[in-house]
Amino acid sequence: MSRRQVSSTRRLVDTGNFPFSGALHSKSRSSPLLSVGLILLGAFLLIAYAYSGHGIFGGNKEALSKVEGDFSCTLEVQRAIPILKKAYGDSMHKVLHVGPDTCSVVSELLKEEETEAWGVEPYDIEDADAKCKSAIHKGIVRVADIKFPLPYRSKSFSMVIVSDALDYLSPKYLNRTLPELARVASDGLVIFAGYPGQQRAKVAELSKFGRPAKMRSSTWWIRFFVQTSLEENEAASKKFEQAATKRSYKPACQVFHLNPYH
Repeated sequence: MSRRQVSSTRRLVDTGNFPFSGALHSKSRSSPLLSVGLILLGAFLLIAYAYSGHGIFGGNKEALSKVEGDFSCTLEVQRAIPILKKAYGDSMHKVLHVGPDTCSVVSELLKEEETEAWGVEPYDIEDADAKCKSAIHKGIVRVADIKFPLPYRSKSFSMVIVSDALDYLSPKYLNRTLPELARVASDGLVIFAGYPGQQRAKVAELSKFGRPAKMRSSTWWIRFFVQTSLEENEAASKKFEQAATKRSYKPACQVFHLNPYH
């Protein structure tokens, strides 16, 4: 746009119809001002473009949310679905996801061939979109307090995936919830948990979850798994690592592969 403006201006100057043609030829005043003006205009347009959602920042909401502190392991589950598919194969034919924003995970899982998916949303979802409300109406997604027994029979699902839910529970409630998650799985239980030091938006946490997340170390989790008689699924863990290495995938969350109760 700026080039066309300059060209038209030059034509006006050449024909003698521009009353301020002498000012444009002044190197000491107008040229520096014009350059500064164009730079400021370009910077303004770039900022507006970026924040409109179509620029270089618009396509990476996940990265922005991490910078701002709103970290999510549920987003990580969506990234890891192809890796989980490689690691678990046929065991991913009937999957239950438990965690905030479960509608988005269920939607991604249903895109996989020969995969059925259900979800449990542990927290209030008043701001759910129409698709999520439809899934709730159909019973695909349920809103349930996971501190109490899950509304499913034992081994109802071949695989249970959990994210952004256990980090908000105290050990008292974890002692109830974790065995329940293992109870409804037949082949595997996968837990996505935050690393110590990762922070989430405190205001949003307190309003939605009632308490801030507690990021625990892998040592803490392993010790807790032993206390609840849950064993590592070594075969699945190894396959997951191999698939992750092959695809250059590095989890941003801790990923634990556990055997369900037999």
